[in-house]
Amino acid sequence: MAFRPYSFCYAAVYLIRPSSRLTRSADLIDSPQHITYPSKADLLNCLPSDLTRINPAQAWRSLAMSLVLSLLAYAVGTQIPLQAIAAPVWLMYALITGTVAGGCWVIAHECGHNAFHPNRRVELWVGFVLHSLLLVPYFTWQRSHALHHANTNHLEGGETHVPARISSPSGRLVEACNRRLGRGLSGILALVFRLLLGWPLYLLFGVAGGEDYGAPTSHFWQGRPFRKGRRVLFPDSFRGSMRLSNLGLVVMLLALALASLQFSLARVLCVYGLPYLVINAWLVAYTWLHHTDVDIPHFSSGEWTWAKGALQTVDRPYGPLLNLLHHGIGATHVCHHINPRIPHYNAWQGAALLKQQFPELVRYDPTPIPGALWRVASRCWVVRRDPAGAGFYY
Repeated sequence: MAFRPYSFCYAAVYLIRPSSRLTRSADLIDSPQHITYPSKADLLNCLPSDLTRINPAQAWRSLAMSLVLSLLAYAVGTQIPLQAIAAPVWLMYALITGTVAGGCWVIAHECGHNAFHPNRRVELWVGFVLHSLLLVPYFTWQRSHALHHANTNHLEGGETHVPARISSPSGRLVEACNRRLGRGLSGILALVFRLLLGWPLYLLFGVAGGEDYGAPTSHFWQGRPFRKGRRVLFPDSFRGSMRLSNLGLVVMLLALALASLQFSLARVLCVYGLPYLVINAWLVAYTWLHHTDVDIPHFSSGEWTWAKGALQTVDRPYGPLLNLLHHGIGATHVCHHINPRIPHYNAWQGAALLKQQFPELVRYDPTPIPGALWRVASRCWVVRRDPAGAGFYY
């Protein structure tokens, strides 16, 4: 029997998998270049305006759940001995705490879309504090993430998880390395590299950012050498917001430094650093699987439209436990891309309405998450132009 690198993960997700396998809507999309896509207005009109109504009590309950569970989990880490024999306990601690704290990341993400609280000042502070605690530059992330939503799966104007074209120097290099290493080893390296290093490398240097913004770019500095593209990722008018984002991170890093002096660097690296890696891995895994697969097209400028890009987002079966902890971000992401102002507790209804109105276009892939992640990591390296569709790249 051939070894599948992801097979050992299936037992771990058995208890959180959905109880039924739904039809994969993506299977119905045989030739996307021949589809007549709806307009942006058609998609937005499918979702009633009531869905954008914020329920502050529900929002605070969601925040309280994620924050309290996270604090309890981190508190456990302060009691685990710093000994080699406790390594399995630390591993379990990191997985559980990082997974639970990912819910705080999602709430801050909702603040960034003005979907958390009707009072914009309250919302700003909640998002800023949560993301600063997780070492995310809130305001610069908010801008780059807005560009991601405005240009989903756009090869030139897109932002985050933009694949390299096989015709580009970086694309040829990636293709050559992967072919030399083979699919198995390349897939393993892609998983390790992206899940552990992908998020900080994106923030620091714009790795996997959009073509139009040049390389490198940075969420922390807008001057040279991070300003080479046809478009400016962070214009001069954004300088004050970038400084405020950086200030939040400096305060958090100082707090971690003081904690290291008080309790030891090893304790801080284990209690804070290990879950930090897991939080980032969840973030990258979600975004990667939302917008990438072997049958999902990316578009050049001549073919791209907002509706085309938004409809290439994929909902996937993360199961009831992860949907609870992460507020359904992986199971209602198509709805989120159609209207990001819809709060997570209303997104379930929005997702159902979209599937009812556009059953042949709304993508749902029932592949278990470990299998889908391995397929994307081992097969989605670069994009090539589809001869049947001039501006479609797979």
